[in-house]
Amino acid sequence: MTEKELMLSEHLYIAKDIELAKDNKKARKLTRLINASTEEDTDERLTLFRELFGSVGDHFWVEPPFHTDYGCHTYIGENFYANYDCIIIDVAEVHIGDNVFFGPRVGIYTAGHPIDPVIRNKQLEYGKEIHIGDNVWVGGNTVINPGVTIGNNVVIGSGSVVTKDIPDNVVAAGVPCRVIREITEKDTAYWKEQEAFYYEHIDKKQKERD
Repeated sequence: MTEKELMLSEHLYIAKDIELAKDNKKARKLTRLINASTEEDTDERLTLFRELFGSVGDHFWVEPPFHTDYGCHTYIGENFYANYDCIIIDVAEVHIGDNVFFGPRVGIYTAGHPIDPVIRNKQLEYGKEIHIGDNVWVGGNTVINPGVTIGNNVVIGSGSVVTKDIPDNVVAAGVPCRVIREITEKDTAYWKEQEAFYYEHIDKKQKERD
């Protein structure tokens, strides 16, 4: 197996490899162009992201600056948003579902290093895939560690360090990140009330203008 094949199959590998260096160089070039783009370069920026990522939905937005090792191992669904300073270390595959929103400075880190110092000092490392489900909000300054799966309809509180899987339909936060509570029908009812107030207010403003 090549170093890249070892890496993507979650085995130990050494990153000093011609094929991996080529992929990394492409990612560095694309992210440099993305991060140097301006607010007038919207279409160009989206095109660059489509070239960078393994796949991405029709509608998405990533605020620069953004950084990644490869980008081509990251697969993103529909209606994705990432705020400033997002980092995705995708030495293993990263799968992100639909309607996923990141606060600023979210880090997705698939990379791991051996605990044994002798093995680690030989520059051997590994990666573990990260999976994020649909309808997930990840608060700012959150770190998601190798091998983690986050379920659907989840809120991760800001500043969390996610080291273990998070089930569906919960609010979780902390260091390490733990489930705080389930998301219930009371939450749905509360936010529907807030939504109704918003649209009532907007309709009133519109009528005043008319």
